Amino acid sequence: MKNTFGVGELELGNVNPAYENDFDQAEMQQKYPPTNGTTAIATISKGAEVAPTDGTEAEEGPKRQQWSNGIEFLMSCIAMSVGLGNIWRFPYTAFNNGGGAFLIPYIIVLLVIGKPLYYMEMAMGQFVSGGPVKVWTLSPALRGLGYGQIFATILVLTYYCSLMALTIFYFIQSFASELPWGVCREEWDKCLDSKKMDSNNTTNENMEGYKSSSELYFYKYVLNEKDSIEDGIGVPDWRLTLCLLFAWTTVFLVIVRGVKSSGKAAYFLALFPYVVMITLLIRGATLPGAADGLLFFIEPQWEQLLNPTVWYSAVTQAFFSLNICFGTLIMYSSYNDFNHNVYRDAMIVTTLDTFTSLLAGCTIFSILGNLMHETGKKDIRDVVQGGTGLAFVSYPDAIAKFDAVPQFFSVVFFLMLYTLGIGSAVALAGAVITMICDRFSHLKYWVVALATCIGGFLVGLIYVTPGGQYILTLVDFYGANFTVFILGTIEMIGIAWIYGMDNFCNDVEFMVGRKVGPYWRICWGIVTPVLMIVILIYAMVIMEPEKYHGSLFPTSAYAAGWVLFGFGVIQFPIWALFTMLKKREGSLWETIKSSLQPSDMWRPQNPEQYKAWKEFREMKMKEVESADESLLEKVVRVFTGYTPARRKLVESNSVPDIY
Repeated sequence: MKNTFGVGELELGNVNPAYENDFDQAEMQQKYPPTNGTTAIATISKGAEVAPTDGTEAEEGPKRQQWSNGIEFLMSCIAMSVGLGNIWRFPYTAFNNGGGAFLIPYIIVLLVIGKPLYYMEMAMGQFVSGGPVKVWTLSPALRGLGYGQIFATILVLTYYCSLMALTIFYFIQSFASELPWGVCREEWDKCLDSKKMDSNNTTNENMEGYKSSSELYFYKYVLNEKDSIEDGIGVPDWRLTLCLLFAWTTVFLVIVRGVKSSGKAAYFLALFPYVVMITLLIRGATLPGAADGLLFFIEPQWEQLLNPTVWYSAVTQAFFSLNICFGTLIMYSSYNDFNHNVYRDAMIVTTLDTFTSLLAGCTIFSILGNLMHETGKKDIRDVVQGGTGLAFVSYPDAIAKFDAVPQFFSVVFFLMLYTLGIGSAVALAGAVITMICDRFSHLKYWVVALATCIGGFLVGLIYVTPGGQYILTLVDFYGANFTVFILGTIEMIGIAWIYGMDNFCNDVEFMVGRKVGPYWRICWGIVTPVLMIVILIYAMVIMEPEKYHGSLFPTSAYAAGWVLFGFGVIQFPIWALFTMLKKREGSLWETIKSSLQPSDMWRPQNPEQYKAWKEFREMKMKEVESADESLLEKVVRVFTGYTPARRKLVESNSVPDIY
């Protein structure tokens, strides 16, 4: 592979690392020339080989930030992956999809899709030291995947912070002498106090149509929610606007200095939620009815294993929970040392994420079991709601019935939710900022961070209107979940079948210093991409219009949702076409092949590591060419990493025995 980067008739050598990205390098270096006197653009004959720099220029140019230590990276990944999805999405999803039986498809999906994608994205970002767009120097025609994922990340980030605003509001209200959602207000009709009463009348037959004070408090007092958005979404609520401003201010303060500041905050963001969850689990397990709640959560409904929808739910839960295919993992790992052991970290985080989901499920359902006991209900479906309803209706309703200091448990619960939200929001914002800084490397990081937070706050005002939850539901489904799943499927195909799984495994082997085992090769090469394609097709077949509270949206709302979906997905073909136009040469097939081949910027950024990587690749190529493999031996090598003919080459000293 040549160490040059072509622009028209020119080829670049001695590229200043401060301005390295996968496109427009010539223009950027002419605008921002190196300061050490070297010439940024050198005219070199076509096909000439250019040696790597000696490191002087790289040392004098601005350097990319790195984590202070590996623990900060690990804690940041834990804070990012262990988020709101574990607390309110996993328990309800598991309960609705077979209870304990859901754990079987979920763990299988985690093993064959979640873990492989998590490790793959970590390795991609660390190898090239670039964000979610820059990594596609691996295959420039697929650059649109990075832009599409960033678009989805922006959408998720804006509504994620609006959920944090709700959490702040409830946190503040929890300091009241009496929890405000525990009792009915005069203006609420057909309302039942959530606070534990001496005589419980909720089982009275005349109570049909009544709602708990917790539910009415959330929808009528906090959200001031409209019955429909056909006449508009209304204006932002001033109380929630202030809470939203506080949420974005917190995000900015954590990321203002990049990983130098977010890494320090990660210790608290990653560990504190576990202290609260364990405390709440101990409290919940001692409540009357807790055993019944846990039984509803873990009791398997085996017939659900044959339902394809359950398996699809397992995949979407894995994506949402692990934060894969949003660009955040690539961003975090890009600040690692090149030889950092991402294999170990990927195993720790994915395993811990599953454990956290189970812990959260047991915690939530033990307390909901007590709620079922207090209200006299026989089916937990009568007291549990999904999504925001679980966090802001069902759980507050249960806390209001606590005999001892309900305010304390309310404070720690919503503080935990806010901490979990910050950990994920910081990662989402960091992915956006890193993409911009990779593209415009002359911009100061804090300036980009400030602009991102201000823009996010302004967009987020949509979600604190009376119709905000309607918009959130549409954006989450059309602009985020479905978009990310499609782009993630193409991403997996791009790595495994376009760049080549064997090539990628060689890169990972060189970087982490260990061979990639058969499990990863088989998953990356066959199992994961095939399963994702099958599940994507199934999801498209069963897709139904999204609903809110069981009601359909206006036609104009669906049109807006499809526009968001189209804008995210269309990034892929647009940037692919743009790359092909820039790389036109020969026939259409030759142009396509050229646009899919990795650019010269897919490499380690350190000159010495780059030189060693080139030698490593040449050794691997020589090994394959000299082995004279049969078709069976080639298949064994690609999917296991073991070369049957290699021993002969070692014995003949054709290749070194490095293992």
